Amino acid sequence: MNTKYKRILLKLSGEALMGKTAYGIDNQTISQICDEIKSIHYLGVEIGVVIGGGNIFRGMTGTATGMDRATADYMGMLATVMNAMALADTLRQKNVNARVQSGLRIDQVVEPYIRGKSIRYLEEKKIVIFAAGTGNPFFTTDTAAALRGAEIGAEIVLKATKVDGIYTADPKKNPEATKYQQISFDEAISKNLQVMDSTAFALCRDQKLPINVFSIFKQGALKDIILGKNEGTLVS
Repeated sequence: MNTKYKRILLKLSGEALMGKTAYGIDNQTISQICDEIKSIHYLGVEIGVVIGGGNIFRGMTGTATGMDRATADYMGMLATVMNAMALADTLRQKNVNARVQSGLRIDQVVEPYIRGKSIRYLEEKKIVIFAAGTGNPFFTTDTAAALRGAEIGAEIVLKATKVDGIYTADPKKNPEATKYQQISFDEAISKNLQVMDSTAFALCRDQKLPINVFSIFKQGALKDIILGKNEGTLVS
């Protein structure tokens, strides 16, 4: 089966792992997400994943309580490591080989991020899960996704969300909001469409790395994008 993309960077939010629970990881939800990833892995696609930590701890929430921003961000990075380990373990249970590489050194638990090694894993058809963001405070996991996507030579960043694309307004709050099929980086930045932060948008724009925003909960949507079908919103 011919695929449109050979190597992709999938950005997953931590909140996606919660399912309908208030926090943490819902086993059924993470299993469903891994089934979607497995479906494109079997097509021969090389997959890098950047995962957030908002289901466990979010740096910006910590700062709202008076916590030092850098400390809060490091705590958020550690939350992403926990999510990455859970994702890798669930994939292994489904007979999919996955490796976790962390932007923070926690050598007893996961490998450190080494670009050359991650590219070799991808060439060996192992899924590489990038944890701990960029390894630096003050940067979001969206920016980490843009950075790792550029570093590994991904052809596209696939931003998995709870909604099926980018809308003119929040569709939950405004029923008249309409979905963009395609939008430019400059338009997304100028209209302050808060699907990804402006740093991530700007980095992808400068590296000519398109972004496709789609719903991870729509069965088969991820596979449809890989096969070149119109799904979600393309930012290019």
